Amino acid sequence: MVLQAASEALPATLAWQEGGLHLLDQTRLPQAVVVERVSGVEDVWRWIHELRVRGAPAIGVAAAYGLCVAMQPLQHLSIEDFQSQLTQQASFLDSARPTAVNLSWSLKRMLAAAQRSASQDSGTLYKVLVDEAMKIHAEDQALCAGIGEHGVSLITPGCGVLTHCNAGALATTGIGTATAPIYMAHQQGVSFRVFADETRPLLQGSRLTAFELQRSGVDVTLITDSMAASIMSQGLVDLVIVGTDRVAANGDFANKIGTLSVAIAARHFGIPFYVACPSSTLDLLTANGSDIVIEERQDHEVTHLAGHPTAPVDIKVRNPAFDVTPHDLVTGFITERGIVQQPFDSNFAALFSSNGGAL
Repeated sequence: MVLQAASEALPATLAWQEGGLHLLDQTRLPQAVVVERVSGVEDVWRWIHELRVRGAPAIGVAAAYGLCVAMQPLQHLSIEDFQSQLTQQASFLDSARPTAVNLSWSLKRMLAAAQRSASQDSGTLYKVLVDEAMKIHAEDQALCAGIGEHGVSLITPGCGVLTHCNAGALATTGIGTATAPIYMAHQQGVSFRVFADETRPLLQGSRLTAFELQRSGVDVTLITDSMAASIMSQGLVDLVIVGTDRVAANGDFANKIGTLSVAIAARHFGIPFYVACPSSTLDLLTANGSDIVIEERQDHEVTHLAGHPTAPVDIKVRNPAFDVTPHDLVTGFITERGIVQQPFDSNFAALFSSNGGAL
């Protein structure tokens, strides 16, 4: 374990070093910056499930390396047994969280790489897996940069940008998705301000987005979720950019709970609403948002804050981690290949169907 003071430079969300997976524990932020090497596939599953590593792109990369962690001690097996275990371990990792498509996408890609390989011994096949995970990692960084390049022109001098949850560098292995245009505009010297929703119940907006933007020198103001519409009504917001965990073929998308409310408010006040979406988060095999499985999480995340009870004992609780925003509330999707506008179904298909399936 590596423990750093929160004032030091923020390390990468994850890294593959010396044959091992090192993860930044996001549940400890912003009070402390803790990086640990995970020692087994069960630990990788737990880190993803407990949101210690989170964000659709980041968990996709973590799962790819997690499969390498799972298979590393099994290189002594016959090629047949190794391949059988590979399938089982991929299925196990895929069960960690249901909504973000990047998790299953990266694991399917890892299995496909193994199937394409002509390797006849387990050690060589393991190296194929590590190489594929590294490719997924590098591509995620490039996807973030592409989103930034295509979205940066949306941020103009003096404008106000509102974002919800954390689709920043901490949610990816690059400069983020929703934050990519923000970081690039800041680097270009554009003067603008960001409003970050706190994002109940786990406060990813306050603990993570406000934290990383402030450290980068971006003009960021933290607001509670219930303030978003009021801030919009005052003319302080000119643009909304959010991330996403899964985008259906018609443009319906799942993102952190509360995103739907932001989209409705933006429509009411005539504010453009954009979704930063790497192609790895597109799911062209899911027709619309009604087919997206929404993760329900534990009651205590709602009834407690920092370990302290904030609700009556035995109160009934609903805790969906995500909601689905219909495509007709979306102005456009910022992808690494450009901004996709309506009609989303045909435009997504034209731009990305060559990549196949759940991209």
